[in-house]
Amino acid sequence: MILSLQNKPTYVYTGGKPFDAGLPTAVFIHGAEHDHSVWALQTRYFAHHGFGVLAVDLPGHHRSAGPALDRIGAMADWLADLLDATGVAQACVIGHSMGSLVALDFAARYPQRASALALLATAVPMAVSDALLDAALNREPQAIAMVNQWSHSTLAAKPSCPGPGFWLHGMNQRLMERVSTTGEPGLFHTDFAACNAYADGLVRAAEIRCPVRLIVGKRDAMTPPRAAQALAQALAQASPHVDTITLDSGHALMTEQPDATLDALFGFASGVVQSARSASPASLP
Repeated sequence: MILSLQNKPTYVYTGGKPFDAGLPTAVFIHGAEHDHSVWALQTRYFAHHGFGVLAVDLPGHHRSAGPALDRIGAMADWLADLLDATGVAQACVIGHSMGSLVALDFAARYPQRASALALLATAVPMAVSDALLDAALNREPQAIAMVNQWSHSTLAAKPSCPGPGFWLHGMNQRLMERVSTTGEPGLFHTDFAACNAYADGLVRAAEIRCPVRLIVGKRDAMTPPRAAQALAQALAQASPHVDTITLDSGHALMTEQPDATLDALFGFASGVVQSARSASPASLP
């Protein structure tokens, strides 16, 4: 669906069903130089099993008008505006890579609006090398090729997504090229620079008050599991519940391990909803 947000057209995928703000809501936030489609399998399942789904195209990415936002905090504020525009008071917020930083910042600074937080392929800090920042700014096709290679731990994950035999590298490369073509110049660099500059991760983690699940890829070369350890420890000091799920995957969790990623997300989100219903039966539909 297309919304007018901050006087600009904004695209939000709703999982193949009309969005219903009366249902428990799950918000999905993509990573750098990507769009809502990275969540194709997970969002459709959520939408057909009791959730309202909002899978965003961040500003300047694919179908959402720019300019792209250059700070993680600005993206988190934009997300709060999106919930206002869709009539959502509270949501389970799910983010991948750069999107995990947006989700973290949002849940910390808008604690009443985050019922749960799921962080996939995350790292704090999410440092980006000078070489990759330079390539993203000056040689974007090379940067796309580098990141695409580092994001996958296998050439042909099985069962794969959307089905056996699909070429994950080719799919992801074409997606990133499409987002680059439809976006503003230097979009990849804008995204990476925002990740690299974000210094508030551990401070925000100490402010989280909702349940948290981290989902990491055992073979992730972009954000290896060890890069999330400090974040997990900080979250454990603040949140009522924190756990970590490790999948046999690289950075591209949603396509290399689509069903396992879905199970980890849906089990977590639906468990939070059931707990809230048990505690206050009238508080949720």
